[in-house]
Amino acid sequence: MSSDKITFLTNWHATPYHAPLYLAQAKGYFKEEGIKVALLEPNDPSDVTEIIGTGKVDMGFKAMIHTLAAKARNFPVQSIGSLLDEPFTGVVYLKSSDITPDFRTLKGKKIGYVGEFGKIQIDELTSHYGMAPTDYTAVRCGMNVTKAIINGDIDAGIGLENVQMVELAEWLAQQGRPKSDVQMLRIDELAELGCCCFCSILYIGNEAFLAQHPDKVRAFMRAVKKATDFVLADPAKAWAEYVDFKPAMGGELNRKIFERSFAYFSSDLKNVERDWQKVTRYGKRLGVLNESFVPNYTNEFLSWTTEGDQADPTGDQKRMIELQKRVAEEGGFQRLDVERMGAVTASA
Repeated sequence: MSSDKITFLTNWHATPYHAPLYLAQAKGYFKEEGIKVALLEPNDPSDVTEIIGTGKVDMGFKAMIHTLAAKARNFPVQSIGSLLDEPFTGVVYLKSSDITPDFRTLKGKKIGYVGEFGKIQIDELTSHYGMAPTDYTAVRCGMNVTKAIINGDIDAGIGLENVQMVELAEWLAQQGRPKSDVQMLRIDELAELGCCCFCSILYIGNEAFLAQHPDKVRAFMRAVKKATDFVLADPAKAWAEYVDFKPAMGGELNRKIFERSFAYFSSDLKNVERDWQKVTRYGKRLGVLNESFVPNYTNEFLSWTTEGDQADPTGDQKRMIELQKRVAEEGGFQRLDVERMGAVTASA
């Protein structure tokens, strides 16, 4: 997009885990880097990669699986960093729906999804559990999975542990029902992926824009890195400043979503090669990527030393489950103390 400003499109309406982006604007970090940034929100989250890929907007947020699929459809987008690492994602349901941890209990149910790849994921899973895609009814809900479950329009829907599960738990509490009645069938476990990385939330850009404005892109990433550092160092103050800048974020529900998102924030913003390789293989299994597909990511716009890979990613996933349970029960801001295998010095 030809403009003095960088245009940036979020993956959703403004949400608590967007804090580093909006704080980079609120605290003047973009201005300090000598760039102007216009922050935009989509009417339909499914449109984001197409809008960026066609050059109508320069950059944005999107999940890893959608970023890969967009490239496979010849939309020239590339990931340049990570906002959230491996948020738990799956089929969210209430115990009253008669769904259990057995995937086969989805038979005959109405399952909501955000965009088409949610349906592709569930369709593919049916083949591993003696079912067919016709054994359930898919309902496209867009941003309204939680509302659709509450209204009884669907029996379950694809969502995030740090968003939809929090929304449903708070609704249950208002009804005098146990928050533990909200459950999740995690897609990574059902599909035996070994990580929840397919739904990592990424900073992505139009390839032509990235190639033509590398200095602007590096400046943008430095600004959001500084904002991320602030969020991780003083989350309570960061949240207060975010709410002040974006009053729609006020309220107890959004505060709880922010607390549950805190552990997922990427501290160094890097694209994790291991995750990209796993999700690329998964995309080929789903049939959305061809066998020769090369993953579309780079860390060349990160001008700082990045952390080494996790020494025990499987163990960290298990510890993350327990940590998020504590946060759900106690509130507050907690992160894993992760053992790493060594740092990587930026080349730029």
